[in-house]
Amino acid sequence: MNVFRYDEVMSGLEDHAGDIVRKSRMGLGVSEADVVEVTGLSQKALEQFESEGSVQEEIQWEPLCERLQLHPEKFKSILDGWTPRPLQGESMPQIRQIATDDGGMEVNAYLVWDPDSREAALFDTGWNPDPIKKCIQQEGLTLKNLFITHQHHDHIAAMTPLRKLYPSMQLQAQGHGVPPKNQVSEGQMFSLGTLKIHARMTPGHASDGVTYVINGLSGDFPRAAIVGDAIFAGSMGGATAHFELAKTKIRKVILSLDQPTLICPGHGPLTTLKEEQSHNPFF
Repeated sequence: MNVFRYDEVMSGLEDHAGDIVRKSRMGLGVSEADVVEVTGLSQKALEQFESEGSVQEEIQWEPLCERLQLHPEKFKSILDGWTPRPLQGESMPQIRQIATDDGGMEVNAYLVWDPDSREAALFDTGWNPDPIKKCIQQEGLTLKNLFITHQHHDHIAAMTPLRKLYPSMQLQAQGHGVPPKNQVSEGQMFSLGTLKIHARMTPGHASDGVTYVINGLSGDFPRAAIVGDAIFAGSMGGATAHFELAKTKIRKVILSLDQPTLICPGHGPLTTLKEEQSHNPFF
C-alpha cells in the first residue's frame, strides 16, 4: 500500500490535489465518510485537504484513486508537483493569453490572429477590456470576432465595454439569451484570414460550453483548442450535476485531437494535449 504525506500547497495549477479529489467525489456522489474510510484520513483532515490542498496526515492514495475513478499514476504526478512546461512566445506567435483578476479570481481570455490580414478573434473577455485593447493596438489588429466558451460571468464580464469599443465585432456563443443569428452549432466553421475555427459542443461544466478548435497556426502548434472551463492543466471544470457528460465530451472532443495541440483553458496555465494525456488524473 502506497502512502503519501502531502503538506505543501500546489502552485502553478488552477486546481491542487484536494480540488481534484473534491470534484471527483462530488461528481460521483461519493460521501465524505466513504473517502475517510478508504484513505484513513480524519474528517477534519479531509476537509482541510479538499479546501487547501494540504494535509498533515498520511494518505492511502491508491484506494482513494480507485474509489474516485482517478488514474493513480497521474494523480501521483500532481501530488509530486507536476506543472506543464512553460511555453515561450515563439512557440505560439499568433496567440496571446490575457489574464485578468477581479481581486479574487483570475480568468483567461485569448486573442488569436492571422499574421497576414491581421484579422483577430477574441475568445472570452475576462474581467477587464484594457489589456485586450492594448494588445490589439500593439499588434495592429482588427478585431473581427468574439467567441464565448460559456456564459459564466467571469468569462463575459468585459463584453459590454468591448462591444462599445469594437461595434463591428461579431459575437458567436451558445445558450440562453443569445440571438439566433449569433448561436454557434456543432461543427460550425469560421474563417479568420487563413485560419479555420471549428465550434465543438462541450457541455458539462456549463450547459452552453463550447470548445473552439483553431487550425492553421504557425509555431510549434498548428492547432489550438480554446476550451473554456471544460479542462484545466491537470484537472477539469467542476461538473457536479453532469460529471460523466463532461468527461465524455472532453474525451471525444478534446483528448481525441491530433498531436501536437495547444490547450488554452479558462483558468490556470496553458498546457498541451500530450501533457494532459500523460498527467490529467481524470482521464
